Amino acid sequence: MERVDVPENFAQSAARDRVNDYDGFAEAYSAENENNLVNAHYERPAMLALAGDVAGRRVLDAGCGSGPLSAALRDRGAVVTGIDASTGMLALARRRLGDDVALHRVDLSDDLPFADGAFDDVVASLVLHYLEDWGPTLAELRRVLSPGGRLIASVDHPLVAYTFSDPRPDYFATTNYTFDWMFNGRSVPMSFWRKPLHAMIDAFTTAGFRLSVISEPQPDPATRELFPDDFHDLSTKPCFLFFVVEAPPSPTGADD
Repeated sequence: MERVDVPENFAQSAARDRVNDYDGFAEAYSAENENNLVNAHYERPAMLALAGDVAGRRVLDAGCGSGPLSAALRDRGAVVTGIDASTGMLALARRRLGDDVALHRVDLSDDLPFADGAFDDVVASLVLHYLEDWGPTLAELRRVLSPGGRLIASVDHPLVAYTFSDPRPDYFATTNYTFDWMFNGRSVPMSFWRKPLHAMIDAFTTAGFRLSVISEPQPDPATRELFPDDFHDLSTKPCFLFFVVEAPPSPTGADD
């Protein structure tokens, strides 16, 4: 067999390719996400509370994963479309949602395959912190929202991201951080971007959004009995930060 020389940096490059590889751990992540404290009993209920009455509204679930939030919105009467960059996650979402929700493989760094004003709401659940530059993505989300539409987003709280590494980074800088997630004893490398609060708000307003709500909700007291060991930490320390921003109508009242 002919020998093939492998560059010294091949292993490092391959490792980078596996960072945030949701296709590689879709099943494990979906199972963990289904009933855990921070996702199932905190983040998703908070997103749904901020969304309120969605009956009849056209909702884009940007970064839908395996579809738990899409399913909850559908069950509340929304007309839901889901997008995600992971083929594996979309396969799980299709299994969960059947034909009730239109699903598309879309990377949020790319242009969205939807017409201007196609949606009344966009939900972006724990997605934006994967992006270094929110600008192009927010501009596209703004474009596909109808005038008066809302973007409802959750991200890692900037204080959590700031305190994650030691020594602590410059809070006011946009910086990358990585760590290993553990699923059923398996370690998977993840990479995120931390931003200060003012940079997040600036990104929303630069994209043409109007800030409506910033929320740091408390967990439902009922979860204390379900998760007695972790409830105290979640109720006393920052975890996620939630935003509702609106796409205001043009001054003339005409569609943008």
